[in-house]
Amino acid sequence: MDVSDLKRRGLMYVLSSPSGAGKTTITRALLKQNQNLVASVSATTRQKRAGEIDGQDYIFCDIPQFDSMVENGNMLEHAKVFGNYYGTPRNAVEEALKNGQDVIFDIDWQGTQQLREMASDDLVTLFVLPPSAKELENRLRTRSKGTLETETQIQDRMSKLNDEITHFSEYDYVLINRDIDKAISQAQMILDAERLKRRRLIGLTDFVKGVKEGR
Repeated sequence: MDVSDLKRRGLMYVLSSPSGAGKTTITRALLKQNQNLVASVSATTRQKRAGEIDGQDYIFCDIPQFDSMVENGNMLEHAKVFGNYYGTPRNAVEEALKNGQDVIFDIDWQGTQQLREMASDDLVTLFVLPPSAKELENRLRTRSKGTLETETQIQDRMSKLNDEITHFSEYDYVLINRDIDKAISQAQMILDAERLKRRRLIGLTDFVKGVKEGR
Protein backbone atom coordinates (compact mmCIF):
# COMPACT_ATOMS: atom_id res chain seq x y z
CA MET A 1 0.00 0.00 0.00
CA ASP A 2 1.29 3.46 -0.94
CA VAL A 3 1.00 6.28 1.61
CA SER A 4 -1.25 8.10 -0.85
CA ASP A 5 -3.76 5.25 -0.51
CA LEU A 6 -4.40 6.01 3.15
CA LYS A 7 -7.87 7.36 3.75
CA ARG A 8 -9.07 9.47 6.65
CA ARG A 9 -12.43 9.62 8.36
CA GLY A 10 -13.98 13.05 8.25
CA LEU A 11 -14.27 14.88 11.56
CA MET A 12 -16.78 17.32 13.01
CA TYR A 13 -15.11 20.51 14.22
CA VAL A 14 -17.35 22.48 16.58
CA LEU A 15 -16.72 26.11 17.50
CA SER A 16 -18.76 27.65 20.30
CA SER A 17 -18.54 30.98 22.10
CA PRO A 18 -20.60 33.75 23.64
CA SER A 19 -22.08 36.02 20.94
CA GLY A 20 -19.43 38.42 19.72
CA ALA A 21 -16.39 36.43 20.85
CA GLY A 22 -15.36 35.61 17.29
CA LYS A 23 -16.40 32.07 16.42
CA THR A 24 -18.18 33.04 13.19
CA THR A 25 -15.22 35.07 11.94
CA ILE A 26 -12.86 32.19 12.72
CA THR A 27 -15.20 29.69 11.05
CA ARG A 28 -15.36 31.71 7.83
CA ALA A 29 -11.57 32.08 7.75
CA LEU A 30 -11.02 28.33 8.18
CA LEU A 31 -13.46 27.59 5.36
CA LYS A 32 -11.45 29.84 3.03
CA GLN A 33 -8.18 28.17 4.04
CA ASN A 34 -9.27 24.51 3.78
CA GLN A 35 -10.58 22.93 0.59
CA ASN A 36 -11.69 19.76 2.37
CA LEU A 37 -13.68 21.63 5.01
CA VAL A 38 -17.38 22.37 4.57
CA ALA A 39 -19.79 24.31 6.75
CA SER A 40 -22.75 22.81 8.50
CA VAL A 41 -25.56 25.22 7.63
CA SER A 42 -27.92 25.52 10.58
CA ALA A 43 -31.67 25.88 10.28
CA THR A 44 -33.15 28.72 12.31
CA THR A 45 -36.46 30.40 13.03
CA ARG A 46 -34.93 33.84 13.57
CA GLN A 47 -35.37 36.63 11.05
CA LYS A 48 -32.83 36.98 8.26
CA ARG A 49 -30.34 39.81 8.78
CA ALA A 50 -29.18 42.21 6.10
CA GLY A 51 -26.77 40.52 3.70
CA GLU A 52 -27.55 36.96 4.81
CA ILE A 53 -28.37 34.39 2.13
CA ASP A 54 -30.92 31.65 2.73
CA GLY A 55 -29.28 28.23 2.38
CA GLN A 56 -25.78 29.67 2.68
CA ASP A 57 -25.66 31.51 6.00
CA TYR A 58 -28.68 29.75 7.50
CA ILE A 59 -31.69 27.78 6.38
CA PHE A 60 -34.47 30.13 7.42
CA CYS A 61 -37.77 28.51 8.34
CA ASP A 62 -40.82 29.06 10.52
CA ILE A 63 -41.52 27.22 13.77
CA PRO A 64 -43.87 24.57 12.27
CA GLN A 65 -41.26 23.70 9.63
CA PHE A 66 -38.55 23.48 12.28
CA ASP A 67 -40.70 21.31 14.55
CA SER A 68 -41.43 18.99 11.63
CA MET A 69 -37.71 18.46 10.98
CA VAL A 70 -37.13 17.64 14.65
CA GLU A 71 -40.08 15.24 14.85
CA ASN A 72 -38.97 13.42 11.68
CA GLY A 73 -35.46 12.88 13.02
CA ASN A 74 -33.88 15.20 10.47
CA MET A 75 -31.87 17.19 13.04
CA LEU A 76 -28.55 16.11 14.54
CA GLU A 77 -29.01 18.66 17.31
CA HIS A 78 -31.27 21.58 18.12
CA ALA A 79 -31.70 24.22 20.82
CA LYS A 80 -33.52 27.42 21.66
CA VAL A 81 -31.18 30.42 21.89
CA PHE A 82 -32.27 34.00 22.63
CA GLY A 83 -35.87 33.16 21.82
CA ASN A 84 -35.15 31.51 18.46
CA TYR A 85 -34.65 27.89 17.47
CA TYR A 86 -31.47 26.60 15.83
CA GLY A 87 -30.64 23.12 14.59
CA THR A 88 -28.31 21.09 12.37
CA PRO A 89 -29.94 19.23 9.46
CA ARG A 90 -28.69 15.65 9.43
CA ASN A 91 -28.44 14.65 5.76
CA ALA A 92 -25.87 17.19 4.52
CA VAL A 93 -23.50 16.49 7.43
CA GLU A 94 -23.66 12.72 7.09
CA GLU A 95 -23.09 12.92 3.33
CA ALA A 96 -20.01 15.12 3.77
CA LEU A 97 -18.47 12.82 6.40
CA LYS A 98 -19.18 9.80 4.21
CA ASN A 99 -17.19 11.48 1.43
CA GLY A 100 -14.22 12.05 3.74
CA GLN A 101 -14.83 15.76 4.21
CA ASP A 102 -14.50 17.59 7.51
CA VAL A 103 -17.51 19.58 8.70
CA ILE A 104 -17.26 22.75 10.79
CA PHE A 105 -20.08 23.77 13.14
CA ASP A 106 -20.88 27.20 14.58
CA ILE A 107 -23.21 26.13 17.40
CA ASP A 108 -23.71 26.66 21.13
CA TRP A 109 -22.94 24.40 24.09
CA GLN A 110 -26.39 22.80 24.03
CA GLY A 111 -25.94 21.55 20.48
CA THR A 112 -22.40 20.44 21.25
CA GLN A 113 -23.62 18.25 24.11
CA GLN A 114 -26.11 16.56 21.81
CA LEU A 115 -23.47 15.92 19.14
CA ARG A 116 -21.11 14.43 21.73
CA GLU A 117 -23.75 11.91 22.73
CA MET A 118 -24.11 10.81 19.11
CA ALA A 119 -20.58 10.86 17.68
CA SER A 120 -17.90 11.52 20.28
CA ASP A 121 -15.12 9.73 18.34
CA ASP A 122 -15.40 12.04 15.34
CA LEU A 123 -16.00 15.23 17.32
CA VAL A 124 -13.45 18.00 18.00
CA THR A 125 -14.67 20.90 20.12
CA LEU A 126 -13.26 24.41 20.60
CA PHE A 127 -14.61 27.09 22.92
CA VAL A 128 -13.70 30.68 22.04
CA LEU A 129 -13.50 33.17 24.90
CA PRO A 130 -13.33 36.98 24.72
CA PRO A 131 -10.39 38.67 26.51
CA SER A 132 -12.83 40.43 28.85
CA ALA A 133 -16.52 41.18 29.35
CA LYS A 134 -15.89 44.82 28.49
CA GLU A 135 -14.25 43.92 25.18
CA LEU A 136 -17.10 41.56 24.36
CA GLU A 137 -19.64 44.34 24.91
CA ASN A 138 -17.61 46.68 22.70
CA ARG A 139 -17.64 44.07 19.92
CA LEU A 140 -21.38 43.56 20.26
CA ARG A 141 -22.00 47.29 20.01
CA THR A 142 -19.80 47.55 16.94
CA ARG A 143 -21.57 44.59 15.36
CA SER A 144 -25.02 46.01 16.18
CA LYS A 145 -24.50 48.81 13.68
CA GLY A 146 -24.65 46.25 10.89
CA THR A 147 -27.19 43.84 12.37
CA LEU A 148 -29.56 46.50 13.77
CA GLU A 149 -29.63 44.80 17.17
CA THR A 150 -31.30 46.86 19.85
CA GLU A 151 -29.85 47.88 23.20
CA THR A 152 -32.16 45.36 24.85
CA GLN A 153 -30.80 42.55 22.65
CA ILE A 154 -27.21 43.53 23.44
CA GLN A 155 -27.91 43.53 27.17
CA ASP A 156 -29.70 40.20 26.87
CA ARG A 157 -26.59 38.68 25.24
CA MET A 158 -24.36 40.12 27.95
CA SER A 159 -26.63 38.76 30.68
CA LYS A 160 -26.16 35.24 29.27
CA LEU A 161 -22.36 35.54 29.33
CA ASN A 162 -21.77 34.01 32.77
CA ASP A 163 -23.96 31.01 32.02
CA GLU A 164 -22.37 30.37 28.61
CA ILE A 165 -18.74 30.55 29.69
CA THR A 166 -19.26 28.07 32.53
CA HIS A 167 -19.39 25.37 29.82
CA PHE A 168 -15.79 25.95 28.68
CA SER A 169 -14.61 22.87 30.61
CA GLU A 170 -16.78 20.62 28.43
CA TYR A 171 -14.64 21.40 25.36
CA ASP A 172 -11.44 19.79 24.07
CA TYR A 173 -9.75 23.14 23.46
CA VAL A 174 -10.15 26.70 24.72
CA LEU A 175 -8.94 29.74 22.80
CA ILE A 176 -8.89 33.32 24.10
CA ASN A 177 -9.50 35.64 21.17
CA ARG A 178 -7.32 38.68 21.92
CA ASP A 179 -6.19 39.00 18.30
CA ILE A 180 -8.36 37.58 15.53
CA ASP A 181 -5.47 36.66 13.18
CA LYS A 182 -3.71 34.74 15.95
CA ALA A 183 -6.98 33.07 16.94
CA ILE A 184 -7.55 31.91 13.36
CA SER A 185 -4.00 30.52 13.23
CA GLN A 186 -4.49 28.62 16.49
CA ALA A 187 -7.82 27.19 15.34
CA GLN A 188 -6.11 26.00 12.15
CA MET A 189 -3.33 24.32 14.13
CA ILE A 190 -5.92 22.42 16.15
CA LEU A 191 -7.62 21.23 12.97
CA ASP A 192 -4.30 20.15 11.43
CA ALA A 193 -3.31 18.19 14.54
CA GLU A 194 -6.69 16.45 14.81
CA ARG A 195 -6.53 15.40 11.16
CA LEU A 196 -3.26 13.58 11.90
CA LYS A 197 -4.56 11.53 14.82
CA ARG A 198 -3.88 7.85 14.37
CA ARG A 199 -7.44 6.70 14.96
CA ARG A 200 -8.70 8.75 12.02
CA LEU A 201 -6.46 7.04 9.44
CA ILE A 202 -8.06 4.13 7.62
CA GLY A 203 -5.69 1.40 6.45
CA LEU A 204 -2.78 2.52 8.64
CA THR A 205 -2.20 -0.97 10.06
CA ASP A 206 -1.82 -2.46 6.58
CA PHE A 207 0.49 0.39 5.58
CA VAL A 208 2.77 -0.19 8.57
CA LYS A 209 2.75 -3.92 7.91
CA GLY A 210 3.90 -3.24 4.37
CA VAL A 211 6.74 -1.03 5.59
CA LYS A 212 7.89 -3.77 7.98
CA GLU A 213 7.85 -6.31 5.16
CA GLY A 214 9.88 -4.04 2.92
CA ARG A 215 7.04 -3.20 0.55
